[in-house]
Order: sequence, then C-alpha cells, then structure tokens
Amino acid sequence: MKGLFFASLGVGLWMSAGSVQAQTNFEYAQVIESRPIYQVVEVSTPQQQCWEEEVVRDHYREDRNSGTSVLLSTIIGGAIGNAVGHNKSNRRVGAVVGAMLGRSIGRDIMRNSNQAQALEYEVVQRCNTVYEQHEEERLMGYQVTYLYNGEEYSVRTDADPGEQIRIRVSVEAVL
Repeated sequence: MKGLFFASLGVGLWMSAGSVQAQTNFEYAQVIESRPIYQVVEVSTPQQQCWEEEVVRDHYREDRNSGTSVLLSTIIGGAIGNAVGHNKSNRRVGAVVGAMLGRSIGRDIMRNSNQAQALEYEVVQRCNTVYEQHEEERLMGYQVTYLYNGEEYSVRTDADPGEQIRIRVSVEAVL
C-alpha cells in the first residue's frame, strides 16, 4: 500500500509541475535616457539639366518647289530627241533617250536649288538627367535605458517613448 501511495504522489507532483504556467503582465518603467541613433547614408537625387542648342536643319522642301521643272525638262528632252531622229524608229528611241536625259537634268537643277534653300537654323532644347550625390544623416531609432525594480535595462526602439516605457513582465514559478 505504501508503494502505491508514493507512486500516486509522484504522478501528482509530476502533473502539477507540468501545468506551471507563466503569468504575463504589462507595466510601465521609468526612462532614464533616450538617445537618438543616426546613420549617415549616401543619397542620389536625379535632376534634369537643360540647355539650348542651335542646329542646322538640312532637308529637302518638296512642298516649296513642285515637280514642274522635272516634268517640263522631261517633255522638252523627249521633243528634242524626237526631232533629231530621221525615221520613225529613230525618233522613238531619240524621244525616250531625250526624255530620260531631260528628267535627269531637271532633277539635278531642282536638287541644287533645294540644297541652297534647305539650310535652316533652329534652336532646340536638349535635356539630360544627372544624379547628384550627397550624404545625409537619417534617424534609425533610439537607444532607451530604463529602470525597473531597481535594475537598469536597455532596448532599441523605433520611436522615442517619452518619460515611461511599457514593458512586459512574466512571472514563472521555478520548482
């Protein structure tokens, strides 16, 4: 019977030891010091720089000159080629060759006159993005020292807690 009693007592003590739980409370502790923590970081800021440039605009202005000079020179060349020929087949060949030469001469004349007129100057704005580098201090958090039950503790926080800091206190029986 004695053995059974001690076995029951042992199981009962073991079960009660396993059911010990910590009790958690929230309290406030007095802040002794709250020191800001800064870190130097390099910052890259984009900025747009613009300036004005004078550039030559070189293009053909087809709208200023019609194709009349090319057409006219083709017709005149064809007529001259036709008049030079002696018989019907020579006149046809002369008309075709004359028209081709007249067209070529007309295009050269038109191109030369356009090149003289096409040089224009204009002012354009050019822009470029540049990055300015500079260093700045950034607040990373606070190193807080507080007093609880006569003991000093330290913790790092994101914000300044003020005169008091909320703490979690856990009490657990040790057997």
